[in-house]
Amino acid sequence: MQKPSKLLRVLLAALALSGMSTLLTAPAYAEAPMAKTQVPGYYRIMVGSIEVTALLDGVMQLDKSLLQHAEDKKLNRALDRMFVGNPKMTTAVNAYLINTGKNLVLVDAGAAGLFGPTLGNLVQNLKAAGYSPEQVDRIVITHLHADHVGGINDQAGKPIFPNASVSVSQAENDFWLSKDIAAKASPAMQGFFQMAQASAAPYQASGQWKPIPGDGTGEIVPGITAVNASGHTPGHRIYIVESQGQKLVITGDMLHAHAIQFSNPGVAIQFDADQKKAIAMRRDILKRVANEKSLMSGAHLPFPGIGHVVPEGKGSYRWVPVEFNPTPSAAVANTAAAHANHAH
Repeated sequence: MQKPSKLLRVLLAALALSGMSTLLTAPAYAEAPMAKTQVPGYYRIMVGSIEVTALLDGVMQLDKSLLQHAEDKKLNRALDRMFVGNPKMTTAVNAYLINTGKNLVLVDAGAAGLFGPTLGNLVQNLKAAGYSPEQVDRIVITHLHADHVGGINDQAGKPIFPNASVSVSQAENDFWLSKDIAAKASPAMQGFFQMAQASAAPYQASGQWKPIPGDGTGEIVPGITAVNASGHTPGHRIYIVESQGQKLVITGDMLHAHAIQFSNPGVAIQFDADQKKAIAMRRDILKRVANEKSLMSGAHLPFPGIGHVVPEGKGSYRWVPVEFNPTPSAAVANTAAAHANHAH
């Protein structure tokens, strides 16, 4: 094979050096700027023929000192194991929008601006989910703490949901909206009464505030039922969504600290009006949900706050959150099918 001429070798070397020079002197492109935003806070599932959309109002920090009847070592171990923060526990605030096909029902409404800048995102997430506040025709509140009812008004105190009636149990209504009870409350509780009464006032004035009569239980609309769960507050209620043999139990403030209260339901929180009743209610509902293998959701479970409860030893449970599924109809249907197959 004939060797390349000296001139050709010189030309090739020059071209190679020229290419390297071009690479070395080429302009450097800046890295893409960070987006620093999150996806909208909504997640959808189907419960039979009923569409349920979880809506994130935001997150807040609860101090572990609020938890009662928990041994320090066990509590610290549980919080650290679940990476929720210690001593400040990151805690979600969730609400649930239920489309039955005939009614659009919102269960709880977040805090709006009452608890600081990390909350108050419910309306923008509701809109991102494809709905508008004007479409909501019924709001049911599990209880009248501000992180559940504050979001029915904007930060100026004006109603956000012009076409919705707003309901709580009669017992909850009669406690938090009583001027006499509020006047006798401790200074630490005065703010809770004031926020509840300020939230209700515009809807009372318009005639849209409609407490659930009697014991505050029973059918809200076809497919949604209120069930007594008092203890956390005098009139706390949970709501059961049921369709085509599938069930979702929306538990409000049954749990505040998932890292410890599933494994040890006897742990209470300072906010419980009647800790013994709240603990008994939590144990009863966890047992029922686990036995039924139904879905459960909670206002303070990690968003979307929907999943299953699995027994783990006597009186102890484990939380199994739903996995993301791009097709809402598949999330529950596959679970139901799996349970049916397991039963056979």
